[in-house]
Amino acid sequence: GLLRSDSIPEVGEDAAATVGMAEALSEEEQDELRKELAKVEEEIQTLSQVLAAKEKHLAEIKRKLGINSLQELRQNITKSWQDVTATTAYKKTSETLSQAGQKASAAFSSVGSVITKKFEDVRNSPTFKSFEEKVENLKSKVGGSKPAGGDFGEVLNSAASASATETIAEQTEEETH
Repeated sequence: GLLRSDSIPEVGEDAAATVGMAEALSEEEQDELRKELAKVEEEIQTLSQVLAAKEKHLAEIKRKLGINSLQELRQNITKSWQDVTATTAYKKTSETLSQAGQKASAAFSSVGSVITKKFEDVRNSPTFKSFEEKVENLKSKVGGSKPAGGDFGEVLNSAASASATETIAEQTEEETH
């Protein structure tokens, strides 16, 4: 009789149903259950006392070994991190993020290539060529010594150099007068 398969009422079940079960038990069964209840409560109390003594002993051993809470926390975090990194979910997530990073890198690389291509297209466009010719004409009027030609960078550098030379010449003239 102690191990019955009768259902135990769940929290919130009707109080009348619980009383009905107690009334269905014989006086002898109720006494037997009360004794078992007292015995289980006593065992729980004994186990709680043993657990408290074991925890106190554990703390004393750790104190003697010089293990403090911070070291324990560090060890627990390290162990937890190792446990997490060993999981299948972490490995899949890590692999997915790695692949995403590689795809993003490839995308940025292709964007760079597209931008470079667009700059080349602009540089080869008739409008840009016309602008470049106008700058070269301006350069030949300002600098005069070099024949027209060269790339746009050379033209701009040459024009800037010629302008700087003229400015220095003007400053020198003002200082001598």
